[in-house]
Amino acid sequence: MRKEKREKKPKYAIIKDIEIGEGTRVYDQVNLYKCKIGKNCKIDAFVYIEEGVKIGNNIKIRAFTFIPEGIEIEDDVFIGPGVIFTNDKYPRARGQWRLLRTKVKKGASIGARAVILPGITIGKYALIAAGSVVTKDVPDYAIVAGNPARVIGYVINPKFRKKVKEFLTNGPGELRGKRADWPWP
Repeated sequence: MRKEKREKKPKYAIIKDIEIGEGTRVYDQVNLYKCKIGKNCKIDAFVYIEEGVKIGNNIKIRAFTFIPEGIEIEDDVFIGPGVIFTNDKYPRARGQWRLLRTKVKKGASIGARAVILPGITIGKYALIAAGSVVTKDVPDYAIVAGNPARVIGYVINPKFRKKVKEFLTNGPGELRGKRADWPWP
């Protein structure tokens, strides 16, 4: 006997006026307002996404992430747990302010607890180290780390690629996920 698969509505969530693409999974205790989320995404619990945010296809957003108005995330991006995006350079409780837009380009990865300040672009396939504070644009393929984040390498460097391949082949821990093409061109 075949069981029919049902879409489960997230519990304790506020989901208002959003577009969600086919195959996207949204978990419990999220707040999503007037945003657009593409196909085959995973939105973990305790994620808050504000009005006007655009999220591409095949995005993974881990728990405790905040994405305010003015953020655009292209396809194939990973956002680690506890990542905070900002959209106002001089935040105040009241009065005027300027929305500064941020763009995360295709294939970028942002490590846990990174803070992304407003008005920047994170380049294609860039890698943001956990805990980094990103204060300026990140070039395509760059690896950045620190506070403030600085370029420490590039994902297209043969030494880096070899290091990642070696770790996936012989490193400690349990290998997970499906085999896929190399994540960086």
